Amino acid sequence: MIVDDPTAHRRRWHWRTLDNAAGGLALDLGLYAVSATFAAITAVTSTLLPHRAWGAVAAVGYLLATLTVIAQLLLRRRSPTSRLTGLSARWVVTGLAWATTTLLPLAWQAIDRAGGRTDRAQEEVLVVEHAGSRLLEHGTPYLGPDAIAALPPGEQLMGYTPYQPGMAMFGLPRALLDTWWTDSRVWFAVGTALALALAVAALRRTPATAGQATTAATHRRDAALLRGVQAATVLPICALTLATGGDDLPVLALCLLALAFAAADRPGRAGLAVGLAGALKLFAWPVALVLIVWGLTRRAGTRVAVGAIGLPIAALLPALLVDRDALTENVLRFPLGHGLVTSPAQSPFPGYLIASALPAGRLIAAALLVAAGVAIAVRLARRPPRTAVATALICGYGLLAAIALMPSTRFGYLLYPLALLTWAPALDRPVDTPTAAVADERSGRTTSA
Repeated sequence: MIVDDPTAHRRRWHWRTLDNAAGGLALDLGLYAVSATFAAITAVTSTLLPHRAWGAVAAVGYLLATLTVIAQLLLRRRSPTSRLTGLSARWVVTGLAWATTTLLPLAWQAIDRAGGRTDRAQEEVLVVEHAGSRLLEHGTPYLGPDAIAALPPGEQLMGYTPYQPGMAMFGLPRALLDTWWTDSRVWFAVGTALALALAVAALRRTPATAGQATTAATHRRDAALLRGVQAATVLPICALTLATGGDDLPVLALCLLALAFAAADRPGRAGLAVGLAGALKLFAWPVALVLIVWGLTRRAGTRVAVGAIGLPIAALLPALLVDRDALTENVLRFPLGHGLVTSPAQSPFPGYLIASALPAGRLIAAALLVAAGVAIAVRLARRPPRTAVATALICGYGLLAAIALMPSTRFGYLLYPLALLTWAPALDRPVDTPTAAVADERSGRTTSA
């Protein structure tokens, strides 16, 4: 259905006006300055020692990026066409910011940990590395319920591996060699960087306009792409997570890669990318479902589903054959709150507050979560996403609703919807838009999908 939406056009105009202010430098300045403040506060007030260590280093990195952007703004006033203030220079600053606020503190903590420090990694780092050792020794990354019950009460939580089997691959280097560069976070960072590089390359190879790309359209495309990369790298919620824990970042990057392939009209590759993400963590499965629906609108649903469903199943089969009870205990019972111990994830979102404060609160929160899922399913059935942009927006808002309503969740999970929603503008491609919709968009109209 094609509809005129002046309100949507006004919202888009206001966002673009803000995003384009001073050639994008104004928003860059705000991002780095607020991030520097957040990192400094984290360094002083966090009760988690790896977070404090990250904040002490990252605050300096964000401050340097802030000062660099201030210098760019001053230079732009004197020489508006200077290459030092253009898009290429902003990409360089973003890369340096990621290096100083994520990679540097990550390497520092990994080296300290290899030297004997026990306060330089979050628990998920140890969980993934233990999973890698078990995979190498026993053919499954999971401990069975009896083995977990035999652990001392204080260690039972660490006996769980609430991830898909593929996540254990990041723990294999540590199982083979005990040194700083085999820290699982190093390989999370490698996987994240590789997936994002492939995503950027896929989107840059896609024409910015129908026919011959114009310079202005290409610039808008690259500016939106830069903003999306910033959201997945230097945004504090992503930088902090990768430097101290990290398991969510390769999952997120693979989802962004899948959406980039969708925008480039590569449904088979989109399915493979989101399938790899789904073989790591359940958070990618809703993204896979929406991408399959997108594929159906292009008569490519099977091509998407082969990778999106096939790869997670292929990852699950060995663990299922080796120890079915261990797989069920770790992947189903524990995340659903029926394990021997409960998850410590207790961020004060509505779902958690309802579950903890109201009689039968967990049932109420679960009912709200199911209702949100049904609403999204109805939306997908009535108005399936026909563009990569619409697919990213549905995934972003859907995951935001799920995170808000889950009885047990973490603040850090917000990195998924924030990055997906920021990534959406970079996916706007004519190749991803049906012919009729392209004509309508040129006349100032938008589709409801």
